[in-house]
Amino acid sequence: MTLRLGEEFPNFKLKTTGGDFQLHDWLGDKWGILFSHPADYTPVCTTELSRAAKLAPEFAKRNTKLIGLSCDSIENHHGWI
Repeated sequence: MTLRLGEEFPNFKLKTTGGDFQLHDWLGDKWGILFSHPADYTPVCTTELSRAAKLAPEFAKRNTKLIGLSCDSIENHHGWI
């Protein structure tokens, strides 16, 4: 499936470290950037997420939210964060 800028991303629901999550509810009327990281406990993951956190205020000024995606389990995330 290929999406183009401005097209609506399919909604999804899942469990997160912060509880239940539904993409469209979380986004509201804002833009969103979905990014992934390789794995918890890795140097790349740490640098990618810290850079995204530093840039989040700039994206917020542009009505945009960031969300990270990982293949690791919720339990693994809780141990890592």
